Amino acid sequence: MSGSVLQRISNGVLMSDGAMGTELQAAGLSSGECGDHWNITQPQKVAGIHRSYFEAGSDVLITNTFGACSLMLKRHGLAEEVAAINEAGVSLAREAGTDETLVLGDIGPFGGIMAPLGDVAIQDVRDSFKEQVEVLVASGVDGVIVETQTALEEATIGVEAALQAGAPCVIVSFSYDVKHDGSDVATMMGIAPEEAAAFATSSGAHILGVNCGTSIDADWAARITKRYRKSCDLPVMAQPNAGQPVLEGAKVVYRETPQEMAARIPTLLNAGVSIVGACCGSTPDHIEAIHRAVRLA
Repeated sequence: MSGSVLQRISNGVLMSDGAMGTELQAAGLSSGECGDHWNITQPQKVAGIHRSYFEAGSDVLITNTFGACSLMLKRHGLAEEVAAINEAGVSLAREAGTDETLVLGDIGPFGGIMAPLGDVAIQDVRDSFKEQVEVLVASGVDGVIVETQTALEEATIGVEAALQAGAPCVIVSFSYDVKHDGSDVATMMGIAPEEAAAFATSSGAHILGVNCGTSIDADWAARITKRYRKSCDLPVMAQPNAGQPVLEGAKVVYRETPQEMAARIPTLLNAGVSIVGACCGSTPDHIEAIHRAVRLA
């Protein structure tokens, strides 16, 4: 039930997990390889990542299904494996924790631009999200997180699909970019935090989030959280990156240490966040340090 997630929030701040992609790459995922498919081909490695986050203090584990809708899997020739990949994703996350661990089914962007601006039919996106979310809900998730969203049109389809499938709790999380002059943030499609808050309220989502984005560290996540809280009454989930991205050759890296990231967490907590985790560049060590900071707050 959404009550299980919302009730836990009412008892105090919940710890989510950290980056899945970062850990998959560290475990050997090749460039261009489908990480979601590892739920089937390398389940022990995915389970190990979930377990590491659980042991680091995560109350919430997010399934390894960020790119597991048919439109994304089609790029890897895996469109027929939506059910198998998502079912396995829920099972691996569930088995990594305890009966008290909350599991969120992850739905990321479909990876394109919808008509009329793009070449992907709106109905195709609806069908793709519907198929994925129905499997996640049937597999017993405690909620669905529609994350890294940048456009209200796509977020609408994701939230509607989750609600119609009977998801016990629906989280919609937006990805922002800091403007070049550092003055403000907006999503790639120009959505401000206040617009996201109004959308989340009207859409029927239970929780509003911020995750990922260009230069979205814990300080920026705190600023966005404050703007959310001024604009709506929904609980807020924040998953900032491990500091600012830096180019090393052709590779983007995140250099913020677990201790440095944890030092920023009090500001995020004071902003009114209800669920805190981390995104790009974070590891179980970051989550462990954040967990300690949350307990000491």
